[in-house]
Amino acid sequence: MALNYAQVWEPELLEILMQGTLTSPFVTSNVKWLDAKTFHFTQMSTSGYKNHSRSGGWNKGNYTQKDVPFTLTHDRDVSFLVDKADVDETNATASIQNISKTFEMTQVVPETDALFFSKVAQAAQKEDGYHSSTAASGYTKAKVFSMLKDILAKGKLRRYKANGSLIMYVSSAIMDALEQSTEFTRKIEMTQIAEGGMGIETRVTDIDGVPIMEVVDDERFYDAFDWEPENGGFAPQKKVAEGTPVTGAHKINVLVACGQTCKIVPKISSIYYFDPGAHTEGDGYLYQNRSLSDVFVFPNGKDGKIDSVYVDVDTTEYTGA
Repeated sequence: MALNYAQVWEPELLEILMQGTLTSPFVTSNVKWLDAKTFHFTQMSTSGYKNHSRSGGWNKGNYTQKDVPFTLTHDRDVSFLVDKADVDETNATASIQNISKTFEMTQVVPETDALFFSKVAQAAQKEDGYHSSTAASGYTKAKVFSMLKDILAKGKLRRYKANGSLIMYVSSAIMDALEQSTEFTRKIEMTQIAEGGMGIETRVTDIDGVPIMEVVDDERFYDAFDWEPENGGFAPQKKVAEGTPVTGAHKINVLVACGQTCKIVPKISSIYYFDPGAHTEGDGYLYQNRSLSDVFVFPNGKDGKIDSVYVDVDTTEYTGA
């Protein structure tokens, strides 16, 4: 019989995800599903006060309510066949638990971050006033502090900064420049930031109460990804100049996300394990892993606009060279 080990090991697998991913504060399971792969967000807005007339009568207001469906599209899977001889000859280190841990930490965790960073960046790039493009070299130690301060003042970000729900992610080069800045006097240290006290250690500081987190693994810090490279996994989207042109991904310099409106939503996490003879794919142990999830940026509750994210990307397109 095949067991769904994602269910059997759920606490442990979730801990791996939470401890390994930079975006763990945004993972949520608090979603009400209405059909196979769609959940719904009810958006409501109202009109405001009008001047009262003492001659009688009331001003009529209006409200609007609409149902906004969000559909998951990031549907991924993989399987591994571990030959019986490999299990014997490796003293059982090629076991389901070892494979699962290795796969979660080296593949699932980086992909979760990459999906989050790219989806939030793309949402910001659709909104006027919430995105920019700056050569990475422009973040010098003399200007980096004021540049980051300016970003936190964009649009309506002050609203979210005031209630402590923003996180700013920056590249290692920007964190280096900030560390050398004479304008910036706060301590930069290795620390953790995540829900439940779990998180990955990286350089973290804050500006005006907003946590600033370094993204050391820059391979996951782009605004667009190819989710079907030849060897599986993911890779930054390459620029294609001939034939049907494709815009290359841009490395992210700075990304601001809001914990109230940006969510990583998991739906299915299935891991199955078949003993030899319980399947027809070979003489060994079969491991299968499927994940259905996605990242969503929700509009505000006042006028239905997205105003809680910001991205600044490098000017150079990724070519794979």
